Amino acid sequence: MLITKLIFFGTSPFAVPILEKLVEESGFKVLAVVTNPDESSGRKKILTSPPVKTTAKKHGIKIIQPEKLRSNPELFEVLKKINPDICIVASYGKIIPKEYLEITKFGFINVHPSLLPKYRGPTPIQTAILNGEKETGVTVILMDEEIDHGPILKIQNSKIKNQNYVGLEKELSELGAKLLIETIPNLISGKIKPKDQDHDKATFTKKITREDGKINWSDSAEKVLNQIRALNPEPGTWTLWNGRDLKILETKISDKEKEGAPGTIFSDKTNLFIKTGGKWLEILKLQLSGKRITEAKEFLNSYSRINGYVLE
Repeated sequence: MLITKLIFFGTSPFAVPILEKLVEESGFKVLAVVTNPDESSGRKKILTSPPVKTTAKKHGIKIIQPEKLRSNPELFEVLKKINPDICIVASYGKIIPKEYLEITKFGFINVHPSLLPKYRGPTPIQTAILNGEKETGVTVILMDEEIDHGPILKIQNSKIKNQNYVGLEKELSELGAKLLIETIPNLISGKIKPKDQDHDKATFTKKITREDGKINWSDSAEKVLNQIRALNPEPGTWTLWNGRDLKILETKISDKEKEGAPGTIFSDKTNLFIKTGGKWLEILKLQLSGKRITEAKEFLNSYSRINGYVLE
């Protein structure tokens, strides 16, 4: 096929395999990458580049990092001058204004990690795991002015196999890259007819905050497990122990049969368990505030007298 010139909009790790796939394929020329500005991260507030920027630098692609898209005529003129055939959006983090959607011949394509119209918005992967879904997928849409609202170009289901957020994000990103590469030439050649979403069935996700990570030990073991799978590494799942944050990073449901109030800790000097509103959870990895991540056995070497303590 003819070389397709494009601009890529993306920021998070989900976008990286998609950008890599576009660079690898000989039919595409990535003229520029638009990503979010660098941000301070960690306790030391180190200025950190978005993952997509790191990938773009590796491939020598022009990088643009605007604070905003709206009311930014200079950026708009820069993108118009690049004159892309098409623009790709994957986990960018900003709404694309209407005037931008009109700068290309074939429009803006968005790669979204859910089965649209279900789970529109910023946290589709986390929300699917939190809700205990057994299946999710990727939808490639032709963008319009509304969030995740445009007509569907391609959609494919994917099983959720007890992965945590990072594992599921990687799987869906790789699936999205494959679908995108199949979609672009068929859209340009007219072989694909965009299909409107059933907007009456739309559901919406929200931004996730630190408070969403606070564990309620009265919930079922399954619900707490899904919360831990969905919200690590960020914002993290946590509880209070002696007034200090205790992050619970990895766990599994135990078949232990023992009485205990929700939040009760039990250890046998090697393994660590916490009672939920249903079953016990065996804690595999955790982190006390100010300390490094440890496995349960190592944690118990330092904090052995915790049997019977009830977490808040």
